Amino acid sequence: MPTPPLDLSPLQAQLRAFAQVRNWQPHHTPRNLLLALVGEVGELAEILQWRSDAELAALAQDNPAEWEHLGEELADVQIYLARLADVLGVDMAAAVADKLDKNARKYPEPQS
Repeated sequence: MPTPPLDLSPLQAQLRAFAQVRNWQPHHTPRNLLLALVGEVGELAEILQWRSDAELAALAQDNPAEWEHLGEELADVQIYLARLADVLGVDMAAAVADKLDKNARKYPEPQS
């Protein structure tokens, strides 16, 4: 399986610089970043909670402000995940490629 086109290094460099300028590195421990990530996942879940699939499909058209909020929460999740991987020194491109390969072996395509 080819490596997926996932290169978080530019985002991670930008987030690292953002944290350095603000002297946030002492606070960006794996534990703190994980807890922040969990909090953001909770905020994302709050938007999706109690909405049907049809309501979610129509959200962009019916409520543009809430759709924008959904995008912001997804971005927050991505930001904290990228920052956590960077602080831990995990190569996400390699980790994702490896996991996709393992999943393909674990769940092979159905034979027709």
